[in-house]
Amino acid sequence: MTTAAHAAATRVVAGLATFGVILRPWKVPEAVWAVAGAFALVACGLLPISDGLRAIAKGTDVYLFLGGMMLLSEVARGEGLFDILASLAVRVASGSASRLFLLVYALGAVVTIFMSNDATAVVLTPAVYAVAKKAGARPLPYLFACALIANAASFVLPISNPANLVVFGSHPPPLLDWLRQFTLASVVSIAATFIVLRWYFRKPLSGRVKTGSMPAPMSRTGGIAAWGIVGVAVVLLIASSLDMQLGLPTSIASALVAATVFLFKKQSPWSTLGHVSWSVLLLVAGLFVLVAGLESTGVVTELAGALRQATSSSERWAAGGAGAVI
Repeated sequence: MTTAAHAAATRVVAGLATFGVILRPWKVPEAVWAVAGAFALVACGLLPISDGLRAIAKGTDVYLFLGGMMLLSEVARGEGLFDILASLAVRVASGSASRLFLLVYALGAVVTIFMSNDATAVVLTPAVYAVAKKAGARPLPYLFACALIANAASFVLPISNPANLVVFGSHPPPLLDWLRQFTLASVVSIAATFIVLRWYFRKPLSGRVKTGSMPAPMSRTGGIAAWGIVGVAVVLLIASSLDMQLGLPTSIASALVAATVFLFKKQSPWSTLGHVSWSVLLLVAGLFVLVAGLESTGVVTELAGALRQATSSSERWAAGGAGAVI
């Protein structure tokens, strides 16, 4: 196979796999498409198996971070923390749909910032839906609030989005530098998203909702999980300020919190572990291999050359254009 044909075949396989991940034809899970694409690259000789294994190993920090956060989120869900928080928001809203929307949005921002946007999208959203239905509110505005704040607040901290770890790899900016670069943009993103959503749903949010009753008291192990989440957030902030990789601290701290909860409940961990979406790790591993395949075709060099050429004409327009394309 010629070099050009090799590069074309690699890009076709990676493109088809990415298409499958995004659109999920025949409702096949994203992880299946990513892993199938990675396997096809190696099986067809488009990517040496050694390069594929190195690409998988490159994502170790991301796997540890995701695994730790998913475990922590599942423990919190099992203890009913998100249900309690959502019920408390209904109680504080005092019958105002608009105030409930603001509280859900703020709650989503806090969860995203300190637990990652995956926790907001996967764990908080079902709790908000259930509580909104119970309050007699139209769920759609509150579901949109959860979905979009999960993106809008995902650059406040390095831990707010696992994609941050993928983009920056093993060299994320130190915490103070990160805050200096992204705080203003994050504030604008969070505020602008809220304003647009609040305007778009102005009619359903002008009504009233049922006043919620006081949520059930938090259990002892629920309190342990809640304080454990705070502890994990502190550990990650310290690790980020020390310019450390975040995967290992996340996995260790989350495992300690989960083990403490299981110990006090005298409960086996297998049920909780079974509810964690481990397929996400396969998805990310497959994507790392697909990216390695694309890199071998020179596409990164081509893009870098195009960006250098654009920057020589106008740095501002090049930055804006690159951001829009990405």
